[in-house]
Amino acid sequence: MTTLSILSRRTLLAGAGLGLVSPLPVFAAGLVATPEQTEGPFYPAGFPADIDNDLVRVSGQAAQAMGQVLHLQGRVIDLSGGARGGAMIEIWQCDAQGIYDHPRQPGRDRRDEAFQGYGRMLVDAEGRYSFRTLKPVAYPGRTPHIHLKVATGDGRMLTSQFYVAGDPQNERDGVFRRAARSPGQRERVEMKLEPASGLEPGAVATTMDIVIA
Repeated sequence: MTTLSILSRRTLLAGAGLGLVSPLPVFAAGLVATPEQTEGPFYPAGFPADIDNDLVRVSGQAAQAMGQVLHLQGRVIDLSGGARGGAMIEIWQCDAQGIYDHPRQPGRDRRDEAFQGYGRMLVDAEGRYSFRTLKPVAYPGRTPHIHLKVATGDGRMLTSQFYVAGDPQNERDGVFRRAARSPGQRERVEMKLEPASGLEPGAVATTMDIVIA
C-alpha cells in the first residue's frame, strides 16, 4: 500500500470516528499522566505490509477480521492539556482468538489472517488519533487489553496498555493492578465502551486521551 493510500484511509477513519464521542476540554490543569506499562513479549518482530490505522481489514483481502469492531479515538496531550501534534502512535493486540502475530506465539498458524494485529499513525496538529480495531479479548494469564506506544517529536516515549472498563478479569491481572493504583490512573487505562451504531452497526467506541508526562 502506498503512503498516499494509507493517509487516505486514515483520513476517512479519523473523520468518521472523531465525531462519535464528545471530546474532552482542550485545556485542563492537573492532569494525571498515562501510566507506563510493560511492552510485553509480543511487540511485532516484523511489521505487516499493511500498517495503517484500520486493523480490521487488511489491504488486498476481501474478508474482515473476526470479532467485534472497536473505534478507538482520542488525543495525545501533555500534563497541561496541550496537544502533542506530530506524535507517532502504535497499537498492537491479539486477534479474536487470543493469538498474536508473533514468532513466540503458540498456535500462531491458527491466527486470523484478516486481522492486521498492528497499526500506526501520526496524530494531527491537535493531537488527535483514531483506530478501527477489535474489542480486545482475554487469553490465558491476561485480561483483555490493547498495547500502545507513543513517540513525541521531542524524544519522549510512552509504552502503555488499555483495558475494558468493568471486565471482571481486570482485578486479577497484575499488570492492570500496578497501572491503576489511583482513580486518575485508572481513568487513563480503562476504556468505557459505548455502542457505535451511528457509525458502524454492531461496533463499540471509546475515547481515550493519552497524557504524556
